[in-house]
Amino acid sequence: MPSNVPPAFTDLLSSATRSAVHLEMRDSYAVDYEQGPFAEWRRGFRYDPADRASWWRPWLDLVQQTVSRGVVIRRARIVSEPVSEYTRFLYDGTFTNIAAGEQVRWLPRRRASDIALPGNDFWLFDDRVVRWNHFTGTGASAGGEVCDDPAAAKLCAEAFEAVWVRAIPHDQYEIH
Repeated sequence: MPSNVPPAFTDLLSSATRSAVHLEMRDSYAVDYEQGPFAEWRRGFRYDPADRASWWRPWLDLVQQTVSRGVVIRRARIVSEPVSEYTRFLYDGTFTNIAAGEQVRWLPRRRASDIALPGNDFWLFDDRVVRWNHFTGTGASAGGEVCDDPAAAKLCAEAFEAVWVRAIPHDQYEIH
C-alpha cells in the first residue's frame, strides 16, 4: 500500500547521487533566546575549531558521509544587511559546515532583487526532487513537503544557480 508520508530528510540526502543544494532566504529561524544553540552563542559560546567532537552532530557526520560518496553539497544564504543577530550566529558557525564538506555562499538581499525565487526555502536533490521547508511567521518549522514535479525542480535549480553565481564565498563574505 502506498504511503502519504514523505521520505525523511536524511533518506533524501542519503539517496542523492550527484548534488544537494540548499537555499535559505530567511533572516532568522525559530529563535529561542533562553535555551539552545542560539542562546548559548548569545552568552558567548563559540565552537572551537580544534574540537570537532563538540560541533553540531549528527548533521555534520551526515554531510561528511554524503560528500565522501561524491555528492556535492552547496548552501546559499540570501541575507538582509545589516545582518540580523541570528545571521551573525549562522555566520560564526559556518566554518563547521565547510569543514564537513559543504560549500557555502552568502548573497546580500539587495543583490537578489531581480532573481525569480520560489516562495520557500528548499533543498534540491540531483536536480529532480525538491524538499520545501515551510516556516511560521516566527521562524518555527511548519513542516516539509517533498515534490518531484519537473517544473518545480527546474524553478529551484535555476533560482539556486542564479543566486550561487552572484553570491560571495563564505571565506570572502564580510558581515555588515
